Amino acid sequence: MKLVTGVNGFIGSAVFAALKNKRIAVRGAARSLATEGSIAVGDIGPDTDWFAALDGVDTVIHTAARVHIMSDTVTDPLAAFRKVNVEGARRLAEQAARHGVNRLVFISSIKVNGEATGVGEGSEPYNSSSPVYPVDAYARSKWEAEQVLHEVTQRTGLEVVIIRPVLVYGPGVKANFQSMMRWLDKGVPLPFGAIHNKRSLVALDNLVDLIVTCIDHPAAVNQTFLVSDGEDLSTTELLLRMGEALGKPARLLPVPESLLKAGAMLLGKRDIAQRLLGSLQVDISKTKKILGWEPPVSVDDALKKTAEDFLLRK
Repeated sequence: MKLVTGVNGFIGSAVFAALKNKRIAVRGAARSLATEGSIAVGDIGPDTDWFAALDGVDTVIHTAARVHIMSDTVTDPLAAFRKVNVEGARRLAEQAARHGVNRLVFISSIKVNGEATGVGEGSEPYNSSSPVYPVDAYARSKWEAEQVLHEVTQRTGLEVVIIRPVLVYGPGVKANFQSMMRWLDKGVPLPFGAIHNKRSLVALDNLVDLIVTCIDHPAAVNQTFLVSDGEDLSTTELLLRMGEALGKPARLLPVPESLLKAGAMLLGKRDIAQRLLGSLQVDISKTKKILGWEPPVSVDDALKKTAEDFLLRK
């Protein structure tokens, strides 16, 4: 039996569905009950009782987390992230080890490595051996959770596999990716026709495929893997190809990057500018070599699936 935490979330629900489709015995866990075949565990933190959810389970896929929030209103964001992401992971891992679970697959974040890489000659993408540089509270909590899981592994023998995804897109995607599809669908002219950054993305189907691979692959034990589609795109390229997927050609204006960056700084939108104008690339050669894994879905096929779902929902 496999246990998927965060089963009501974007990634967790997709992993749960994939395992069911493969006829693998699976149970979901969520804060409140919403999915058939799942157990409600309440708020996730240092006091969560996972024992009922762990009954008969040999592998845990831990996708539940307090996610990155652009405008966090809590007084102490780091404490809030630590409660769920660090202490929640510790509690789950320790109870899983006591319950005889063999392996825990933890979904971390590329933000553990940092917010940006360079572009052009001499720039290096992140790899699993790159120094960590978690900038915000969310990233720090994910890095601390990774360290906690390694400590539990050393004490108990529980196998841990860590996956650090880049930006995940697919059917049901929200936030900036959804906003870009809305702009394109409405035919809004966008000032992103001359952006020369490079960003790694990962389709939900590709991430799920890697997670399922890591459930029982013998070479995955106690490894950290980065994951992407294996094709990096500039913001300009992404919008053009997303427009094709939507059947709405992108209307892009070639505004110089320097002007866009200056405007974003004046408006206090530095984070958004980084996501749209900056580069973040990852090297997945270790993932491919150790696991014999290749992303099964192409960028264009994944964009088409994402667009079709968006058009059905709008």
